[in-house]
Amino acid sequence: MANKKASSIKSYQDKSGKTMYMFRVYLGIDELTGKAKNTTRRGFKTKKEAELELNRIKVKVADGTYKQTSVETYQELYDLWIIQYEKTVEESTFVKTLGYFKNHILPSFGSYRIEKISIAICQKHYDEWASKLKKARTIKSYAKKVLDFAIKHSYITTNPFTHVETKVKQTFIDPVDEADENFYNKEELRTFLEYAELHLDYKSFTLLRLISYTGMRKSEALALTWNDLNFVDNELTINKAIGRGKNTQLYKKSTKTGKVRTIKIDDNTVAILKEWKKQQKQHYLKLGINTLQKNQLVFSNKENAYIQPGQVQKWMYSVQNKYSLKRVSPHGLRHTHCSLLFEAGASIKEVQDRLGHSDVKTTLDIYTHVTKKAKEGAIQKFVNYLEG
Repeated sequence: MANKKASSIKSYQDKSGKTMYMFRVYLGIDELTGKAKNTTRRGFKTKKEAELELNRIKVKVADGTYKQTSVETYQELYDLWIIQYEKTVEESTFVKTLGYFKNHILPSFGSYRIEKISIAICQKHYDEWASKLKKARTIKSYAKKVLDFAIKHSYITTNPFTHVETKVKQTFIDPVDEADENFYNKEELRTFLEYAELHLDYKSFTLLRLISYTGMRKSEALALTWNDLNFVDNELTINKAIGRGKNTQLYKKSTKTGKVRTIKIDDNTVAILKEWKKQQKQHYLKLGINTLQKNQLVFSNKENAYIQPGQVQKWMYSVQNKYSLKRVSPHGLRHTHCSLLFEAGASIKEVQDRLGHSDVKTTLDIYTHVTKKAKEGAIQKFVNYLEG
């Protein structure tokens, strides 16, 4: 008599309409709850592949070596990891991380069963990212974090991303035209600020002047409140920044390094800030806004809330376009300040502390981009020494 028992392996259609196979298998009685335990596996390309996995599980269940995991796919693992990760980082960092996974990592790895992810698979996807994206290494590091989480929770024993090769053959690159470098020399900065004062309103000019003369990050300048300024001692305390959180909302957060720094500011910049404070009070009073309140922003929009970070770049570009000046970004003003400090003779430690670099390597990298005049000065010193 023919066996009419239905097969435990079933076929189904995935999102793309392709036929896949799955099964549900009995694992015995849960000692903790006394209830029957079952597990479902899906994602098999052929019925034969599903049969082999089903038989493997049955053998392990029979000899008592089968260990059921609560997650099977990378997507399920990510769903657990991201909950814990959110508790450890700034909201703006969390939002950026979500983008990495949504746009790059999950489309590549989401459907993979975690025990099947190999070094070859990881290398394949890293190479794909590297061929299209500048931040391939960053994306790889986040993809690796999820599998590190899997190891911590005993889902897998090794992380294949550890062995992915990220080095590439070095090729000759034409030198960058100095006009394309993202900073000004001394004369260019003076010209830019002169035209900015002519072309922009006083608030916008004051902000650009402050970034140029302090090297502050744009996000730090937009978070400044008047009580961060000490006009008696010409000091500025940088203890916060703005970030973009969930639903694209701006919010106050700690500085990039998480550290507070207090820096000196020059007399002229102090005078400009004092003038802006006076104008701000008069201007916002007409709008029915009291700017004498505690924690009043130094730079705010018409609603007296945070200015959108992209607006700073628009102000700069409007000046550069009108007067045909070199295109430099707001971050380029920070780079400019750093370079000119070195040209003026400041030490690496002084520059590192003033700009708030957590790693001296960042300071040294900018040191290599000092202005053309400083480079010419170095060779002139050599000639004078050799021929003098």
